[in-house]
Amino acid sequence: MHWVEAGEARSARWRSESGAAPPKRVQLADDTLTADAAFRLASEGTAILWRGDFQNARQLLQALARRIDKPKKGKKPKPDAPAISPIDAFNLHRQAQSQRARTLGMLVLEFDGEHHSSLRRAPDVAEACREAYGPGDKAQGSYVVSLREIQGLIGAHEWRKKGVEIAALGGERIHPHYGVFAPVRGEYLALVAEAPLPPALKAESLAFDIGTGTGVLAAILARRGVQQIVATDQDPRALVCAQENLVRLGLTDRVALQAADLFPPGRAPLIVCNPPWVPARPSSPVEHAVYDPDSRMLRGFLQGVGDHLAPGGEAWLILSDLAEHLGLRSRSELLAWIDAAGLQVVSRMDTRPQHPKAGDASDPLHAARAAENTSLWRLAARAST
Repeated sequence: MHWVEAGEARSARWRSESGAAPPKRVQLADDTLTADAAFRLASEGTAILWRGDFQNARQLLQALARRIDKPKKGKKPKPDAPAISPIDAFNLHRQAQSQRARTLGMLVLEFDGEHHSSLRRAPDVAEACREAYGPGDKAQGSYVVSLREIQGLIGAHEWRKKGVEIAALGGERIHPHYGVFAPVRGEYLALVAEAPLPPALKAESLAFDIGTGTGVLAAILARRGVQQIVATDQDPRALVCAQENLVRLGLTDRVALQAADLFPPGRAPLIVCNPPWVPARPSSPVEHAVYDPDSRMLRGFLQGVGDHLAPGGEAWLILSDLAEHLGLRSRSELLAWIDAAGLQVVSRMDTRPQHPKAGDASDPLHAARAAENTSLWRLAARAST
């Protein structure tokens, strides 16, 4: 990123975990900048490189968010106006989220190569930055990053320290890393803890956990008595995160981690997968656990199960039906993919979501969230005729 300061041309590396391009226009600012002026600059796509007090920058970011979220005045819809479709509501919601993120991302800070800020009252965020960006390197010089991203790093650092209490693990904690989805939705974990284990596990106590993330499902299976689990993920962050959690839980002798896009070699009598449940493009690393363009992982899992499921085994697909209520994927499509993979449904266990948005009537997607179910589909090879 390039700018002029004190009559001299300056530049620094640009960081963005969401892949946002570096701003083309940059204006220096300090505590004298008003929120209204900052909002105009950010809305125009001008980066505000902050040189004032760090805590004042935080307050300015909050002021920008209030201006973005303020209800816009306009004509009320006519009583006979057609209701907006769920898929249109979703697209408008994602568009608004994207624009909001772009605008808030215009307030940026400079850090030296070792993740330190020279701003007044700046907290020490070096450890949080190292966890996300890797070790600092003074020789690489300074970098510029949005304050909003830094706040995300700080939040992730706190989650990593505190951990998430998992009822299915007897209250033990899973510690998510930055960019790895935190298992805060306990309803799907309860399904994995309660589903009847397939009889084929008695002959060979082996399971595959596809897309392990934090390792939480592998840990639940191990605690249920499965003797050996092979857990895969293609994200290096997830593999490091899962390894640390398994060490903490004392399960490294039962769970082996592998870097893989979906399946490890071989066959197992139980294969478990909790793929992203919304077929749309993610806009940040952590969203890869929620958004899956064209249902790539879901379809890849179903198509590959037949080559990796041991005779008499089961594949457990844990999936929210939110996409169905949003009009992004139909139940008939899902059943057709299951059938095309040579699989049949043994049974299905359903549970209602417990997250706060499910009861938030002000949420633009409330109707779909209120109707959402999370299911564990027990799938087996279809009997040949």
